Amino acid sequence: MEICSLPIHRVHDLLASGQLSAVEVLSAYLQRIETVDLRLNAYISTLSDRAMEEAQLFDSGKRDFTSSPIAGVPLGIKDVICVNGTRTTCGSRILENFIPPYDAHVTERLKEAGGILVGKTNMDEFAMGSSTENSAFGPSRNPWDTDRVPGGSSGGSAAAVAAGLCAGALGTDTGGSIRQPASFCGVVGLKPTYGRVSRFGLVAFASSLDQIGPITRDVEDAAIMLQVTAGYDRRDSTSVNLPVPDYRAALGEPIQGLRLGIPKEYFIEGTAPEVDTAVRKAIETCRELGAELVEVSLPHTEYGIAAYYIIAPAEASSNLARYDGVKYGLRAGGSKDLIEMYRRTRSQGFGAEVKRRIMLGTYVLSAGYYDAYYRKASQVRTLIRQDFLDAFQKCDALLAPVSPVAAFKIGEKSDDPLQMYLSDVFTLPASLAGVPGISVPCGFTPDNLPVGLQILGPHFQEDLVLRIAHQFEQATPFHLQCPKID
Repeated sequence: MEICSLPIHRVHDLLASGQLSAVEVLSAYLQRIETVDLRLNAYISTLSDRAMEEAQLFDSGKRDFTSSPIAGVPLGIKDVICVNGTRTTCGSRILENFIPPYDAHVTERLKEAGGILVGKTNMDEFAMGSSTENSAFGPSRNPWDTDRVPGGSSGGSAAAVAAGLCAGALGTDTGGSIRQPASFCGVVGLKPTYGRVSRFGLVAFASSLDQIGPITRDVEDAAIMLQVTAGYDRRDSTSVNLPVPDYRAALGEPIQGLRLGIPKEYFIEGTAPEVDTAVRKAIETCRELGAELVEVSLPHTEYGIAAYYIIAPAEASSNLARYDGVKYGLRAGGSKDLIEMYRRTRSQGFGAEVKRRIMLGTYVLSAGYYDAYYRKASQVRTLIRQDFLDAFQKCDALLAPVSPVAAFKIGEKSDDPLQMYLSDVFTLPASLAGVPGISVPCGFTPDNLPVGLQILGPHFQEDLVLRIAHQFEQATPFHLQCPKID
């Protein structure tokens, strides 16, 4: 039995039944990280000593395996989420040595539930990117083909889960940064409704879009991780005070009779034929499971990329203004005055993509351009949100591709930011609308690269999205396949 290929719920069953000890499980993952991550660069830092102390508490009886479904299970956490006393870099030189003095809300939840954090996963700098090539600590690589990207910005989390370097992980999704890397790496990635999971302790990129969610080996694990992390938090003003359903309980319900919408704007020229074929076969599988397929329209989809790349950089420009070399983080030396210190610190601390977005965001917020750009983009965002509300009057959920392409070669799109941005064309609208979405493995290309099916649901209906994903997953073998990274 290969421990590191098992989903969270199977690892926990073995721990709770006494068949394995927490130290045995953790040691297996740490050994695998040591041997495999040299090729993947999925982690920025590992927490081996602290994790081993936690595992020993379980084995000594001071902590209880039955306290939660993640108790004693090794997990990864994206390096944009604060962990008390642990370096949190956001993939950037400007925070290379930043150690937060507190835990993020989701970190607290994982610790309270007994999850063992094994490391901080690699990411695009400040979550700005679709390939994890923008990390100051080097690119992560896709375990299915190490010459290719794992997606981004949560590429480290997706690569770590796919390669068995942790049983599950947390990522963040601003415009597709959970769903797209999950699709590229052949794992499950869930973006909850905006407001379902607290953002307290999440280093902000675009505050009206950022959302934390799980990346896991199967849908049941995603339900488990969401159950642990979801819920109201008074420290986050955007956290919504609504009851949290029993996500795991909903998984067994059939999808027979559900109306599943197929948005015509998501099946367009430019999508790779092998991706289109895999997604259409997945949709047919849902029909065979008893769902009714209906064509719907999301007419403002074509404006999603333009609106996103005004709104998100504008918010990033505001959020990243705090990194000035004064309070914390990098401070460049050799400056003769304050203004030069600001300039040198930000020039040396930020990478090219972050600088590009700060400049773009500052421009669209500047006097004379705010109404022409930011206000107009916000109005388009409202139209996109209304498109989803209208579509959900005609169907229960939507089925679509996650990305128009499978994982691309490292460096292939680096010199063409627009082509990189277009890889998020199918994920950005859901982020702008704030609806929940999941990527679930639905096939492979002829080059043996994973393809993901995207399932989108109405606000706060993650239980429905998980139910559809689980029923599809149980009818197909794709989630059982692992990359041959050894």
